[in-house]
Formats: sequence, C-alpha cells, structure tokens
Amino acid sequence: MAEDSETEEKAKVRTEWAADRTIMANERTFSAWMGTGLGAVGVAIGLKAVFGAFEPTWAAKMVASLFLLIAILIYWSARTQARKTLMRLKEKDAEPMPVRNFTLLATVMTIATLATGAILWSL
Repeated sequence: MAEDSETEEKAKVRTEWAADRTIMANERTFSAWMGTGLGAVGVAIGLKAVFGAFEPTWAAKMVASLFLLIAILIYWSARTQARKTLMRLKEKDAEPMPVRNFTLLATVMTIATLATGAILWSL
C-alpha cells in the first residue's frame, strides 16, 4: 500500500509540473502572436515606404490599413486563446500572468497600431 501511495504522489507532482509548463508555454505563445502582429504592422509601414509615390495614394494606404487590421485581429485572437488556456488550468508552482495583463497588452498594441494607421493616412 505504501508503494501505491508513493507512486500516486509522484504522478501528482508530474501532473502539477506539466500544468506549470503549459502555463509558461501559453505565455510564450501569446508573446509569439504579439510579434506576428507587429510583423503585420511592419508590412504596413513597408508598403507605405515602397508605394509612397503610388497613385492613387488611397489604394496603397488601404492595403497598408488591411495589414493593420490583421495585426489587431492577431492581438485579440492571441488574448482570447491565452485566456481560454488559463481558465482551463490551475497553477501549482508557476504563477501565470493575469488575464488583465493579456488584455492590457492587446489594448496597448491596438492603440499603437491605430496610431500607426493614422500616421500612414496623414502622409
């Protein structure tokens, strides 16, 4: 009986570690998606640079704006998925980043992306 109890305890510890690793992987994935969104912003800025003299200018700006919209969708999709993952997990040793931090980062990135769009349209 003591051997079964010890085996169960070891299995419990391994499960807790797996949950902790999942929390950290969730945060890394969120960060990667934020980077992907910033890549879309970079494409929008690059399009403005490449097609600066393009006529009609509204067409180049519209395509750049599409990439900015894609970036915003990526930010909020990442936030939603990170939140879903955290809601399914119970942390043991690792302390996950609070959902409000995911929301705050997605909000700030959205504001910065919209400001980038405003600047691109004013050029």
